[in-house]
Amino acid sequence: MSAEPRINDRIRVPEVRLVGPSGEQVGIVPLAKALELAQEYDLDLVEVAASARPPVCKLMDYGKFKYESAMKAREARKNQAHTVIKEMKLRPKIDPHDYDTKKGHVVRFPKQGDKVKITIMFRGREQSRPELGFRLLQRLASDVEDLGFIESNPKQDGRNMIMVLGPHKKKTEAMAEAREAQAARKAERQGTIPDAEAEGDVAEAPAAAAEAPGETPSEA
Repeated sequence: MSAEPRINDRIRVPEVRLVGPSGEQVGIVPLAKALELAQEYDLDLVEVAASARPPVCKLMDYGKFKYESAMKAREARKNQAHTVIKEMKLRPKIDPHDYDTKKGHVVRFPKQGDKVKITIMFRGREQSRPELGFRLLQRLASDVEDLGFIESNPKQDGRNMIMVLGPHKKKTEAMAEAREAQAARKAERQGTIPDAEAEGDVAEAPAAAAEAPGETPSEA
């Protein structure tokens, strides 16, 4: 079945409960009268509540209504946020440089409003030292506590130990901040061009003055 409402001559009922262009209640009127009013206002008669008895119809510009509805739906999809789960894998005996690199990647995820699953991979004899992985996960959680929190505590899963960090910020907030930062950077780039040109003009002024007659050392 079509999701489109019935409009104008497609409406097949003897009478309707009519709503005016500004939302005012006109009352129950014959369908012919409602269509006549639609022509007078140069609007469409749109059935907005087909299941009511009698059906509720409204006078409106249906083309404009459809356009505005499509724009609202598009904006809603644009702002719709889906929190995703990223993953970062570490070894229990990771060296300091690699740890800092991995931590830098982990920081990026909650900052964007995403969850991150941290996986410690044990190999060989490392499996007998689960406390190494636990301490590493606790350290990482502490290092990024300003951006994320422990959503799922460390737990052993076969040869791996897993912990999930959740972001303090909602995805929508992170997206809004990212857009604001992007707009600020764009405005800053556009604003630096005139300043650079102005500095160039100032820099040329002393050179022009030095070339004026009677000012050079050789003519003194």
